[in-house]
Amino acid sequence: MPEPPIGRRRHPSRRSVLAAAGAGLGTALAASLTACSSASGGESRGVTLTIAWWGNDDRAERTQRALRLFEKEHPGVTVQASNSDFGSYMQKLATQAAGGGIPDLAQLDYRQISQYAGGGALLPLDSAVRDKRIRTADIDTDLLRTGTFGGKQYALPMGRGITGFAYDTKMFKKAGLRTPRPDWTWQEWAEANRRIAALGLKSPDGRPVTGANDGGVNEDVFETWLRSRGGKLYASQTRLGFSEDDLTEFWTLCDDLRRSGATAEPKDTVQAVSIETSPMGRGLAASDYTWDAPFPGYTDLLGDQVRFCPCPTTDGRQGSYFKPSMLLGIGANTRHPEEAVQLADFLTNDPRAGAILGFTRSTPPNKATARRVAKTLEGSELQIYRYAQDMEKYGLDAPPAAPPRGDVAIQIAFKRQYQRIAYDLASPRDAAREFIDEAERELRS
Repeated sequence: MPEPPIGRRRHPSRRSVLAAAGAGLGTALAASLTACSSASGGESRGVTLTIAWWGNDDRAERTQRALRLFEKEHPGVTVQASNSDFGSYMQKLATQAAGGGIPDLAQLDYRQISQYAGGGALLPLDSAVRDKRIRTADIDTDLLRTGTFGGKQYALPMGRGITGFAYDTKMFKKAGLRTPRPDWTWQEWAEANRRIAALGLKSPDGRPVTGANDGGVNEDVFETWLRSRGGKLYASQTRLGFSEDDLTEFWTLCDDLRRSGATAEPKDTVQAVSIETSPMGRGLAASDYTWDAPFPGYTDLLGDQVRFCPCPTTDGRQGSYFKPSMLLGIGANTRHPEEAVQLADFLTNDPRAGAILGFTRSTPPNKATARRVAKTLEGSELQIYRYAQDMEKYGLDAPPAAPPRGDVAIQIAFKRQYQRIAYDLASPRDAAREFIDEAERELRS
C-alpha cells in the first residue's frame, strides 16, 4: 500500500513476453554495468535518464527538487521524470516492460520484484553494491533483502513502511476502550469493533457507524493475522504457506463481524479505493487498516483525533513487519547504467536528497538520513516515526522475501473470493477451498 496498492490488474501475456525478452539479459547487462564502472571518472556528457514513480503532488514536487540537485552536480546529465496515480502507473509500467523496457529508473511495489526481475526487466545491482557505487552500509540488511530475487539484488528500498490501524480516539473513548497497545489481541480488536457499533452513532448520510472496514478482502490483513500465529503467505516461490483451515478461520472471523454490523457493509468496502472513499473517510467506521506512509491523509481529512495504533496480536506475537514502502529498480535496457547507478545511490544515500525527500515515501531506508530528517518532523509524520521506533523495540519478525511472480493474480483472486462470501454466494470454507486451488494453479504455471 504500498501505501497499499489498489486496483491491480493482471496482464496474462506479460510473463511470457518478459521471460522471452529477458533471457540472458541480466547477465549481459550486469557485465556492461561493471565495464562502465571501470571507465575514467570524468563526468558524463549528453546523457538523458528517465525515471518514473507513483504518488501525490508533494512526493512529485520533492522528487523533482532532488532530481534538479542531481543534475546540477552531474553536468551533462538530464533527468526526465514522470509520475501518476498508482493504478495508471502500474498499467503503463507493465506495458513498457512487455514492449521493450521500463524507464532507466522505476519505482516498484514489493509485489513486482519477482515478476520483473524474473522476467528480465531489471538490471542486477550486485556489482554496484559490491564496489560501493551503491552504498548499503546504512540500510537494514533484512530490508535490503526484500529487493532480491534468485539470490541477486535487483532493487533498493526507497522507504521503510509498517502497517497499523488509523483509529478515531474520540469514538474509542466513547466506547470505553483504552488506547490499543502493541500486545492487544485479535479478540480484543473484534470486541472493540462490536462495542463501537453498539454505540448507535450515525454517519453523515445517516447510516450506522461500524468499528472498522471489512479486512476480509485485504490479503495484507490476512498476512498480518497469519504471521501473528507463526504462519506465512508463501512457503516458497511455488508453494503457499497456509492451509484451507487457516483461511477458513480468518474469513469466518471477518464474515461474523460484518454480519453483526461490527464492520462495514460490502458496498462500502468495495468503494474503498482511497482514504476519502474508505468507510472511515466517509464517516462510516471508526478505524481502518493502513500503512504508515498514507496515514497523514487520515488526519488531514478527519482531524488530529485520528491516531495510529499497532495491529492486533495472537498472544502478544506481532504479525506486522517492516516492509519496503516501495523500491527503486534500474531498467535492464538502460543505455546509461553508470549514470543510473549514480542516481539510484544519490536518491538513497545523499543526505541533501534525503532532507528534500523527507518522509514522502515513509521512513528513509538510510538510517542516518532517517535520524536527521526525524528531527524536523511534526504532527502525524512524527507520530508514525515514533510508532515505528516503538514497534522496533517491541520486536518484529524479519520481512519475508519478495512474493512470487503469481502474487498479483493471487491477490486479485483473494479479494474476489471474499466478495463471494460477503454477498452470500459462498461459505468461508467453500471460498477458501476455491481460492487455494486457484492460487496453487497460479504458482505452478
